[in-house]
Amino acid sequence: MTTTAPARLPTGRPPLPPRHWLRTGWVMTASGWSANQFSALLGAYHSGPGLTAATTSALFGVYVLGLIPGLLLGGPVADRRGRRPVVFTALALSALATVLLMAGATVTGLLWPGRFLTGIGAGALLSAGSAWIKELSSPPYDTVSAAGAAARRSGLFLSAGFATGGLAAALTAQWAPAPLITAYLPHLALSAAAALLAARTPETAATGGQLAATTTAGRTTGATSAGSATAGPVMDGRVTVVAPTGGRVTVAAPTGGRATVSAPTGGCATAASPTDDSATAAPVPAPACAPAPTPGTAFRRLVAPVAPWVFVAPSIALATLPGLVDAGLTGWQTVYAGIVTAVTPGTGLLVAPLARRLAARHRIATAVAGLAAVILGLLLAAFAVACIRPDAALLAAAVLGAGYGLCVAYGLTEVAALAPPDRLARLTARFWALCYLGFCTPYAITLLTGWLSPATVLLAAVVPAAATLALIAHRGARRPV
Repeated sequence: MTTTAPARLPTGRPPLPPRHWLRTGWVMTASGWSANQFSALLGAYHSGPGLTAATTSALFGVYVLGLIPGLLLGGPVADRRGRRPVVFTALALSALATVLLMAGATVTGLLWPGRFLTGIGAGALLSAGSAWIKELSSPPYDTVSAAGAAARRSGLFLSAGFATGGLAAALTAQWAPAPLITAYLPHLALSAAAALLAARTPETAATGGQLAATTTAGRTTGATSAGSATAGPVMDGRVTVVAPTGGRVTVAAPTGGRATVSAPTGGCATAASPTDDSATAAPVPAPACAPAPTPGTAFRRLVAPVAPWVFVAPSIALATLPGLVDAGLTGWQTVYAGIVTAVTPGTGLLVAPLARRLAARHRIATAVAGLAAVILGLLLAAFAVACIRPDAALLAAAVLGAGYGLCVAYGLTEVAALAPPDRLARLTARFWALCYLGFCTPYAITLLTGWLSPATVLLAAVVPAAATLALIAHRGARRPV
C-alpha cells in the first residue's frame, strides 16, 4: 500500500524578503575592525619596537589622512559606477594595509603606509557600504523594514567591528606568539568572509546613479533622476514619498494601479485617486506648502557640527586614556586597552534602542543626548587621569561610547533622510569625513600636554562640546521637524 503525503496548506504569511543588507553589513564590520585593531596595540608598540607616545599618536591619526580622500572619492565613484566595485576594491586595499602592518613588526617604517591605506580602504567602505545597506533596506529589496532601519544597521555593524576588532587584537597579542603579526590575522579572515558574502548581494546603483523609484502595486520599478521622488512601501493603502530635496509626502495608493509622483522643487506634493486606477501628484502652490531646506543647508546646520564629536569621544577613550591610567597594570596593559576598545563601541551598540526612542520624540533629541554624554564622559576622563584610576577611566570610556553611539545614529539617520538617491553615497561620505576628523584628537592632546596637564586638556575639551550642544539645541528648536 502506498501513502501520499498530505499537501502542505499555505500559511497565509507572505515570504520574508531576502536579507541582502545582512550580508552587506559585514563590509561595515570589516571597516570598523580594520580601524580599531591598531588602537588596542598601542601599548604593545611601546614595549616592543619601542615607539614613543608621540609616534603612536601620529600613527593613530595618519589613518585619517587616508580615510578622508577614501571617503570623498569613494562616495562619488560609488554613485557613478555602483556600490560593488568600490566595496571590493576597498576590501582589497584594507587587506593589503593589514599585511603592511604585520610587516611593520620588523620594519616599523611600513606602519605609516599601512595606516594610510587602512584609512583609504575604510573610507571607501564606509561611503559605499552605508549607501548599499540603505538601498538594500528599502523597496524593492526590502519592503518590511521600518523607516530609519538602514541608518541603524550601518551604525550597528560598524560598532560591532570597532568593539570586536580591538578586543580580538589585544587578546591575541597578549598570549599568541609574534603578537604584532598574529594580532592582525583575524582581520584578513574577516575581510575574505565579507567579500564572499557581498558577492551574493545585488547591485543597487546602475551607472550614473539611477535608482529604482516608481511604485506599482507595492513594488518599486523604474528610475529616479533629478527632480523625481523615491517611493516607499505601500502600507494601509498609502505610500510615503521622499523628494530629492528631503521633503516627504504621503499619497493614496490605488488598488492594483500606479501612483506616479512628480516631486516639486520645495519637496511637497499631494495626490489622491478615489475613482481612477492611477494618481499623479502635482506641485502644491507656494502659499499652501512652505519650501523645505535643501539637503546641503540642512546638513551644514544640523549634521556637520555634530559629526566630529562622533569620533572625538571614542578616540580619546581608545588612544588617550589607557596610556594615562595603566601605570599599576604591569603586564596587563594590552589586555586593559583591549577591554577599553570593546567597552567603548560596545556601549554605542547598547544605546541603539534609546536612539530610536529619542528620535521618535524630536528630530534633534538624539544629538542633544549624545553631546551631553560626550561632555559627561570628558569630565569623568579628566577625573580618572588626575587620580590615575583605571576603573574610572573604564566608566568614562563607556559614557564616551554612549555619546559616540547616539551621535552616529543621529548623523546617519539625518543623512539617509536628506540625501537624494543619486547623491546618497557622496553625502554619506561627507558625513564620515567630518566624523573622522575626531581621530586627530589624541595627537592634539599629546601636543598640548607639553604645556598643560592631560586632565586640564580633557577639561578644556568640554567647552567646545558644550558650545556645539547649545548650537544644535538652538537651531533644532527653530526648525520645524
